[in-house]
Amino acid sequence: MTNSYTEISREWWVERWLELLDSYRFKKRLERARVYARQGNVLSIEFQTQKVFARVQGTEIEPYQVSIWLESFTDEEWQYVIETMSQKAIFSAKLLAGEMPSNIEQVFTGNGLSLFPFRLDDVRSQCSCPDQANPCKHIGAVYYLLADRFGEDPFVLFQLRGRTKEQIIEALRQMRSRGSIDRGNKGETPIYQPQYSLKIDRFWQYDEPLESALVVIVPPPSNETVLDVLGNIPLANDATKNPESNPASTKAVMQYLDSVYKAVSQQAIISAMKVGE
Repeated sequence: MTNSYTEISREWWVERWLELLDSYRFKKRLERARVYARQGNVLSIEFQTQKVFARVQGTEIEPYQVSIWLESFTDEEWQYVIETMSQKAIFSAKLLAGEMPSNIEQVFTGNGLSLFPFRLDDVRSQCSCPDQANPCKHIGAVYYLLADRFGEDPFVLFQLRGRTKEQIIEALRQMRSRGSIDRGNKGETPIYQPQYSLKIDRFWQYDEPLESALVVIVPPPSNETVLDVLGNIPLANDATKNPESNPASTKAVMQYLDSVYKAVSQQAIISAMKVGE
């Protein structure tokens, strides 16, 4: 089996998979796995339902048998996920076009699930080699080549969780079609007619309560403010109107505004946390 494993820029879901593997603490074993992947020691990779089966040539004459799988979601869990997908036009449009939405994980986390495993231990694997370590270098080599498969077909991730691309797309089509028919008014209203009319005065109004468990309040990722982006404010001297004529005043104003911005940011976080209590 030829392989295309190279150190190149990859899609975000491929990077997530490789980051999971790179978290493994035995780095020398990972390096041997990379060598196996690059040298073509993985002879074949096949997908049977939600499991991956591979043949990896090791030091013995006969190749080792490797199997990898993830915990499948139940039918009920998949039903919730697909219903959520169908309610978001962008998800449905991209998935029906065979593309992976960039924020697809929101669909799963919103239903208490995770498309990606949290830890490498969450990925189940077996190898027929005598090495008791898991993952061994043969399993590791298949891990790396799976990243290539994910890049070619991101729907493989769904398959490892128990649903094929065809199953998901067909379920989405049926659900969206059923929803369109339900919105019709006994056949009197065309099913593609918009369900709601736009009311400008209520555009920003939201009357439903927020689910507090889904709201996470965190400080900004850095201490930078808009002042750091825009730079110093040029203050002209009254007499000369020269922006550079009074640098001391400019510095003082910038220091004051910086303290105001940071104080406002901190107060906003405190206020938001009080509201969420």
